[in-house]
Amino acid sequence: MTLHDPALLAEIEQCVGELPDSVHDAVRPPATAAGATVVRGLRVEDTEFGPTPRDWRAAAESAHSGSLDLDIAMLLLARCAGDPFGWQGQQNGRLVNNIVPAAGHEDEQSGASSSTLLSPHTEDAFHAQRANLLMLVCLRNPDRVATTVSSVRRVELSDEDLAALTTPTVPILPDVSYGTDFDHPAPALPTVWLDETGSATLRYDPAYTPLDDADPVFRSAYARLTAELTRVCHAPALAPGEILLVDNDVAVHGRVPFRARYDGTDRWLKRVNIRLPERRRRAQESSENGYGQRVVAPFRASTDRTAERGSTDERGSVEQP
Repeated sequence: MTLHDPALLAEIEQCVGELPDSVHDAVRPPATAAGATVVRGLRVEDTEFGPTPRDWRAAAESAHSGSLDLDIAMLLLARCAGDPFGWQGQQNGRLVNNIVPAAGHEDEQSGASSSTLLSPHTEDAFHAQRANLLMLVCLRNPDRVATTVSSVRRVELSDEDLAALTTPTVPILPDVSYGTDFDHPAPALPTVWLDETGSATLRYDPAYTPLDDADPVFRSAYARLTAELTRVCHAPALAPGEILLVDNDVAVHGRVPFRARYDGTDRWLKRVNIRLPERRRRAQESSENGYGQRVVAPFRASTDRTAERGSTDERGSVEQP
């Protein structure tokens, strides 16, 4: 059985309505300015998962039933919050991604890295269909490696900085987990959005933003935003069974460096991307090409088609390896 099995997806859909209100409430998007919260109480037994896999492919092919069982539980919880989805170009479209250190990727800006700081970023900031909510679940973290979280709603910026950051200036490129060959135009994007009340949301990924192409005013404003996100940063070290919910429109997340051992005991997280149907993307984002990246969204209702422009995989599944 795989997570894309139609019978399993139908069973998950049915079970969502049978769960108590307390479960639905626990996975609601964080309501505070922090943009993130840790939910505790998910039962995780280390012996059920086997050694930490060598990479995401090995994790996906794991023969240990505990990993698939947790994937199903995460999809059920994610469906309580909204519409879980995957990316056809990332981890072969799987709805639950495995985040483990991989040999040879220690210094890159991706979830497979370890020895370098994973820069705080909006998940999939390059794409108009990026998640509104991220669910990160810890299976194993013996070294107490911290995940960093910073909220744009806690930073202090001048009017001049906001004017620069809300102006489309440079693009945001896909990260290396999607490959490196993209034959698509790279449109300039705003870094900060302000709604009619002045409340800020963020599209931020410095590792994949060509800042050298920007003017000095923008670069200075971006540097001050980066410093402010560092100032307001929190760094929870997730324990097994803890769930980190991150409002991807408000908060950026990253990870501190650590030394991977590749001996089966390293940090192991799982991630689900979630779209919230009640949040519609801005009309300005509707013309973005998304670098050809397509979502795999078996649960998504047909009502939210803003900014899709034909890029959704309507089949809701992809060919598995």
